[in-house]
Parts: sequence; C-alpha cells; structure tokens
Amino acid sequence: MKKKYVLITGSDGLVGSESVLFFSKLGYSIIGIDNNSRKKFFGQEASILRRRKYLKNNVDNYIHFNVDITSSKIEEIFKIYGKQIDLIIHCAGQPSHDWAASNPKLDFNVNSYGTLNILENMKKYSYESTLIFTSTNKVYGDNPNKIEYLETEYRYTPKNQNKYKYGINENFSIDNTVHSLFGVSKLSADMLVQEYGKYFDLRTVSFRGGCLTGSGHAGTELHGFLSYLIKCLVSNKDYTIFGYKGKQVRDNIHSSDLVNCFYEFHKNPKYGEVYNIGGGVESNCSMIEAIKIGEEISGKKLNYKISPKNRIGDHIWYVSDLRKFKKDFPDWKIKFSIEDIIEEIIRENFNEWSK
Repeated sequence: MKKKYVLITGSDGLVGSESVLFFSKLGYSIIGIDNNSRKKFFGQEASILRRRKYLKNNVDNYIHFNVDITSSKIEEIFKIYGKQIDLIIHCAGQPSHDWAASNPKLDFNVNSYGTLNILENMKKYSYESTLIFTSTNKVYGDNPNKIEYLETEYRYTPKNQNKYKYGINENFSIDNTVHSLFGVSKLSADMLVQEYGKYFDLRTVSFRGGCLTGSGHAGTELHGFLSYLIKCLVSNKDYTIFGYKGKQVRDNIHSSDLVNCFYEFHKNPKYGEVYNIGGGVESNCSMIEAIKIGEEISGKKLNYKISPKNRIGDHIWYVSDLRKFKKDFPDWKIKFSIEDIIEEIIRENFNEWSK
C-alpha cells in the first residue's frame, strides 16, 4: 500500500493542529502548511509557533512548510506529493471580521484566492483526494438578526421556538444582508469549494462553523471569544463585551468534535456539499452565561464591561442546525458540552495564564 498523506493548511492553528494529531494517529503522513499569519493579524499573543514546535517534536510523520497559501509554492508542494494526497483539510485563512475591515484586499486574497489556489492544485495534481473547507456562519451575514427574539435574564432566544428549535439550517438566506467583509471573502471561498465539487466532480465540502474552540486556541480580542474570555478571567485582565447586553448566543464546538466530523465525511465523501456545523442545541451559551460558567469552575471573578455598540454584522443569536450532517453521518456525536470545553480551557492553561 502506498504511503498516504493528509495535507493541512493552517496546520499550527486550533483545528489544523487537532487534525494533525488525529490523522497522524491513524497512520497518515502529514503535510503541514502554516506561515504564522495569526501573528501578523493579531500580534504576538496569537502566534502559534509554540504549537508548531510541539507538532514537530511529537509527531514523527509530520512535514512542515512555512508557506503562504496564496503563493506559487503551493503548486510545488502538490507536484511533489500529487496523488499520494488522500485528504486536504483547508483551515488557513484570515479569521476575524473586525480585522478584515482594516485590510479588505489582504483578507479577500487570503480567504478567497488562497482557497482557489488550493482547489486548482487539487484538481491538477490530487484529483481523487477529498477537500474539507472550514467555512463560517458569517456567510449568512446578519440575516439571523432579523429573527424575532425574546429577551430573558441571561440570553436572547427566538420567539418562534418551533421554527428554530434545532437552530439555523443550510437553507437560510445568504442574500440582502450585511456580511462583514470577512463574511464576503469566506462566502466566496465557500461557493468556490461547492462549485469545484459540482462542476469538476471533486470530493469537496464546506463546513459553515459556529464558534470553533478548545484548549489549544490562541484567542485574542478580535478572534476566538471563548478562549480569550477565559484567558482574561484567569489572568485578571479586563474584558469588554460588545453590544446586546452580553446576551448574544453562540454555539461552540470543540476542535476534537469537529475533526471527528471531518473524518466521518472523509470515509464517505460527497461532491460539493455544505453543512452547518457547531455545538448546536447541545452546546451553546450567551456571553454572560459563559462568564458565569467560567467563574464557577475557576473560582475567580471576571472584571468586564458591556459596550452599548455591537460589532458590525455580529449575531444576536446563532445556533447551528446539525440535523443534515447527523442524517448523512449518523455515527457522529457531540462529546464536549459548554461546561466541558470551559473546564478544559481552564485546566490546560491555568498555570500559564495565571502567572
């Protein structure tokens, strides 16, 4: 049997590194592509070089390329490994809708053209592989905010409980809405992934994620709210909630649960498919609820303020409807609850963050 490779862009990040560890344990050799753009986007605290060092030291079958996904060097990598690439997990990108407004050209180049670059080389050199793309719920823009909501003590919740009992599904409109520039660049990439699947008969999927999180997340103020919130709590830093009285709701999925979902798809791939993926009704919380859970687990108090101004395009409530994916892949299940995720983030990072 020929050696099989998994090519992972953004391999040093939260989902990428989780994928490296998961698929290397299955016997795959790993091609990691990551140039630490997070440091450029968000500063030193978002650098993932420590994670890269860990992977290099602990994963024997790991090969790393410090390469930009928009560069011609991507083709050189595909030329080398070609048909030996069994799976492509495309996690690399500019992930913040706040940051995108400061440099729209770079944001679009990374998120849209970078994805096109990966797809073209997949089509040319690794036609029979599977490509998994980490898209975002921001492709729906602020259309979720047009749902009528009830305000309760700690959160907002849809008035039409029956219609949104299981969350927001893949048929939700992407039109006539403010996406944020990040949402537009990711939507462009999302549609490219679907189109290459359906037009060129490639095995591709866009996973429109809610909040992707876990103890390995290098969260910052502009990206990775749950990790950053808990970091501020443990390290006694001030925290700001932007708008909606802190009652905005997010579903959170642990990177381990997400990578297991990738594996299920790879075992039985489809062509140009799309799924909403996140914590769903099983794992979601408001900002205020996240703070309360974190305080209870850590025994510490967070010093926070609530700004009256929300971020442009930010959701009042977003919960992913997971029924389509669960129907197609019934063996997959959520293992981490909100409480489990927060407890792990605190346990794995407490000593470092509390210094």
